[in-house]
Amino acid sequence: MRREKLEELQDYIKELKAKKIKLIEKPEKKTFLKIETYQCELENGSRLEREKLKKGKRDGSAAIILPITKEKNTILVVQPRVFMKNGVGIELPAGYMEKEESPLMAAKRELEEETGYIPKEMIELARYYQDQGCSAAYNYSYLAFGCEKEKQQQLDSDEIIHYFECRLEEAYELIEMGYIQDVQSQYTLEKAKTYIKKMNQGK
Repeated sequence: MRREKLEELQDYIKELKAKKIKLIEKPEKKTFLKIETYQCELENGSRLEREKLKKGKRDGSAAIILPITKEKNTILVVQPRVFMKNGVGIELPAGYMEKEESPLMAAKRELEEETGYIPKEMIELARYYQDQGCSAAYNYSYLAFGCEKEKQQQLDSDEIIHYFECRLEEAYELIEMGYIQDVQSQYTLEKAKTYIKKMNQGK
């Protein structure tokens, strides 16, 4: 990027960065989704009021995993997503990070719980905010190599998940066909395509 454009961008960041953030309203009702209201003061003196979505007692940061089996296939999960148009999500395995859990630990745990597959190697592909307008949730995408089916699913009482094995190229076809619709899965698959291409070029 041109130096002058980068300096312009950095000036905007400095000006619009939050100077003070104060919690002014916290919900008391015990539900999984909570909305907290904050009063914010920016470095340029502007004052804003913003709502923050929390999931459970945490911010909703999650790990998304693209598993690759020893046979070079991948594993998708199929589960109820009642607010989607067709009511069902076809996605990569994923889940929220637990307290005191690293993103890598969460990725391994979620893959094992949702599918029973255990990876031999995990590669971090990307880090990104999920919905920065109302959430602090920060996602981590992983590529999991050498996955083998070693355990049974370990689902929560309110989880209903089928896992679905297919060729990796078929997963990309499912995006084009409109089956895989969530941005986390699509983004992780695209990042993996770039990584695998570079990896194969280096051989």
